[in-house]
Amino acid sequence: MKIISGLYKGRTLKGYDMIGTRPTMDRVKESVFAMIQSYVKDAVVLDLYSGTGNLAIEAISNGAKEAYLVDNNKIAINTIKDNIKTLNVVNTNIIHGDAINTLKSFISEGKVFDVIFLDPPYNTNEIDRSLTIINDNINLLSDNGLIVCETELNIDYSKYQNLIIYKCKKYGSKIVNILKRKI
Repeated sequence: MKIISGLYKGRTLKGYDMIGTRPTMDRVKESVFAMIQSYVKDAVVLDLYSGTGNLAIEAISNGAKEAYLVDNNKIAINTIKDNIKTLNVVNTNIIHGDAINTLKSFISEGKVFDVIFLDPPYNTNEIDRSLTIINDNINLLSDNGLIVCETELNIDYSKYQNLIIYKCKKYGSKIVNILKRKI
């Protein structure tokens, strides 16, 4: 697993074989970042189910201003810390905690994100739980913000009244939907 572009291009990340995670494949990540490239520069990024930190570190490599990496798995948090230390990545905030509780904390703190990555464990309802909270607290997402959802499930995104599908792409059994705030 490598950083595909930007400042850390070609650098290898640890954790591709970590039990309990399923890192985004490099070809999927490359395609996603090509679709969101103009939104990443100077962005405040949230990688809510961070795993190895792959997506947030790629965003920082491509000019994101700051990244929040959240995971409830201690092994994942240690892997994120190792990856950030090895690459000497700056402007990162690592949070060991439950994704939903962390979202609620961000809401009460008035945090606003430009890009939110949602790549939770498959076969869970975590995307729905996360999107429901974001939809109901839409000011968590900047006016031009994006939410990148990676899943194997077909989700009915129409129930989120404050969000619209901006782009959608299928990679084998994986589906990446990029949502925007409805204005």
